[in-house]
Amino acid sequence: MEPFLHITLHQPCIPNNTGTIGRLCVATGCALHLIHPIGFDTSEKACRRAGLDYWPRLRVCEHADWEAYLRDSGATEERLWLFSARRGLPVWEATFSPGDHLVFGGETQGLPQQLLDRYEQRTLRLPLAPGERSINVACAAAAGLFEAMRQLRGVWERRIAAALGKEAGGEASKGYHRGHG
Repeated sequence: MEPFLHITLHQPCIPNNTGTIGRLCVATGCALHLIHPIGFDTSEKACRRAGLDYWPRLRVCEHADWEAYLRDSGATEERLWLFSARRGLPVWEATFSPGDHLVFGGETQGLPQQLLDRYEQRTLRLPLAPGERSINVACAAAAGLFEAMRQLRGVWERRIAAALGKEAGGEASKGYHRGHG
């Protein structure tokens, strides 16, 4: 089955964040792309600890640089959504499609200015309270991903139902979005 969405980390440097995002990808049927240079080896204990027992099931691709990522992943401009702490449309103004790539920058520097300029119309932000700089990249990835999933709920429910061998609208999809507590 093709990945539901793609999460891309541009030059991440903290293994725990990448492990957490990897776990998020497995749990949501997404692929993870890592664009080098990265600040750690993906076999590092911290990365795998954060990913728990999900890590072996992760669809992860490593790319030498941005151009290699575009070439090898098949991501086209209309499938890219770049996230920035300081500029772009609010995330809820985007219209997501299955197979889109949600791109996040490294923890200390974010995405390079040249990429934000090149893809200005495809740049999103997670609105923050006045005066706040940013949020953790794993939190940002989760927020962006779940907004995309909210918009694509019907597609998501059909995928889950198919994976469980049930029709969309059956018990599989009913149980998925039922609230707890």
